[in-house]
Amino acid sequence: MSKTLCTASTALAALFAFSAAFPAMAAPHHKADPKPAAAKQAAAPVKPPEDQILAVINGQVLTQRDVDNRAKLFVLSTGLPISPEIMGRMRGQIIHQLIDERLKTQEILKLHINVEPDQIAGAISNIEQRNGMPKNALRDRLASDGVSLTTLIDQIRVQIGWMQVLREKLGEEGRITATQISQREQALQAEQGRAQYFMSEIFVPVADPRHDEAELTFTRTIISQLREGAPFPIVAAQFSQAQSALDGGSMGWVQEDNLDPQVVNIVRQMPIGAISNPIQVAGGFVIATVQAKRVVGKQMGTVLDLRQAFFPFDTPLNPQNPTDQQKVALQRATAAVQNIHSCPEMEALNKSLGEKRPGNPGSQVLERLMPQMKAVLESLPPNRVSRPLVSMDGIALLMVCNRQQKNLAQQSPSEIADQLMNERVEQASRQLQRDLQRRAIIEMRPAAKTVFN
Repeated sequence: MSKTLCTASTALAALFAFSAAFPAMAAPHHKADPKPAAAKQAAAPVKPPEDQILAVINGQVLTQRDVDNRAKLFVLSTGLPISPEIMGRMRGQIIHQLIDERLKTQEILKLHINVEPDQIAGAISNIEQRNGMPKNALRDRLASDGVSLTTLIDQIRVQIGWMQVLREKLGEEGRITATQISQREQALQAEQGRAQYFMSEIFVPVADPRHDEAELTFTRTIISQLREGAPFPIVAAQFSQAQSALDGGSMGWVQEDNLDPQVVNIVRQMPIGAISNPIQVAGGFVIATVQAKRVVGKQMGTVLDLRQAFFPFDTPLNPQNPTDQQKVALQRATAAVQNIHSCPEMEALNKSLGEKRPGNPGSQVLERLMPQMKAVLESLPPNRVSRPLVSMDGIALLMVCNRQQKNLAQQSPSEIADQLMNERVEQASRQLQRDLQRRAIIEMRPAAKTVFN
């Protein structure tokens, strides 16, 4: 499945500043059991040791600890209570995914590719922004719940390093020429009037199409969690094996000719915001969601240039009992509404408050905003501060610097080049993964085999 670059900024979600709710994993309380200790020991399930080896991939081990940490990461980041039964159904796919990551890591090291710490930090920040989390919220929550930050860092390092592997493998084929851009522009002209979709995906690969029961069960489990409210970008970042995973599964705007026919048949009928059932495509299953639809070549919209200032709370807000610090923050925000009259002043105010949210959240399309945010901004005059927007961890003020009508369906040459590049990278990724799997020596230990039975 081809990809386009995600061009729509999602940083505005951070304006509401709703931190993702991560359930605490508290130990259940048990009453005294009159049974003898020996009987209790016999009845209790035996937890496998953390250093138990599940698989050996070209001489590199995969342990029970690796699988447990990835499972914990998923539970915490979705913010949902997940039953042991559901986690049991997911464990086999987690093992498969970690094996693929070991193969990718070995290829990254073979090519002497180094992923810089600031690249990893930027990727984590993007995940937080897409989900309206405060800066460092995901890291802090992992630490407080006993999940090693290394688990998240290792996963992101593989995603970034693998992209660099693919670009090296492509070499000259990775260059997008002016002729190719022109050809795509002509193709888009020929599609005037046809549908385009702004969508996201999760791709679950299938090793053996003759036996895809485990992958189908896993895909259905993920869908049930998404429909319960698990954030699509975080689930995609953790479990999707498409190159769009690093962008939270976002494919940007795609036309029907760039989608698998099976996917086209589904997305044509999908309501905005719905989560699809498993869609079987060549090589695996796709979970799709559509954020917007439009006609190729024509979509007028209102583009806003915004600034914001954010007054952070020291502790989460209890509306029935706000703290003194929260009361003072509201007083300061209310005063700023009267005293701030320009976008540079808004940026300066946000900087003085510690820049807990970006002062410039980027250009936003009014018609694509959440209804609550759209209601605030559609009638807000330029250089006028909005009413204070109170959330659990702070108060946001917004200002419109400029608004203009624009044909949003027009793709620039650089956007087309990104789209063409992502399509090639995705194709190269699928092929190289198959090659690495064919050449690999993978020894599955008995402890792992029981998971798949």
